[in-house]
Amino acid sequence: MIAILTISDSAAAGEAEDRSGPVLRDLVRTLWPHVEPLMGMVADDRALIAARLRQWADEEDVALILTTGGTGFTPRDVTPEATRDVIEKEAPGLAEAMRAAGLRVTPHAMLSRAVAGIRGRTLIINLSGSPKAVREQFEVLRPVLPHALEQLRAGKRGVRYARPGEHRREASYQ
Repeated sequence: MIAILTISDSAAAGEAEDRSGPVLRDLVRTLWPHVEPLMGMVADDRALIAARLRQWADEEDVALILTTGGTGFTPRDVTPEATRDVIEKEAPGLAEAMRAAGLRVTPHAMLSRAVAGIRGRTLIINLSGSPKAVREQFEVLRPVLPHALEQLRAGKRGVRYARPGEHRREASYQ
């Protein structure tokens, strides 16, 4: 199972539309067409974010959690801290690659504090909150996500994460 968590005070309060979560859902479907991601939303609150990440990783056995929002410099941006509260091992290459690719587009990419890491057999990756940045960052992740999930889920019966170009194979981890 794959989950997408939008982190936004205004969207969680119903004052703004979540534009990044649906974009990320559509991007996930381009990689795994038969997967319907679990969608969620919380305010920019460290404890709430960490609680949802723990719930999805531990109780729902989600293989991949993608977060969107809360990775910047404002006082309410606490997604990286909440993620670090939850993960057991960091996967810094993922966040570094997203920042490096983003720098080719805008110098503001270096302001992202996104992190990535592993909790148990769940990969958690922070993405920025804008739809444009989500698209750019997902394209950086696209070639490695299937292999990363295969490694994390090795030995789990019935799990097959199709690699890019293997669109015909059914993903059996939904």
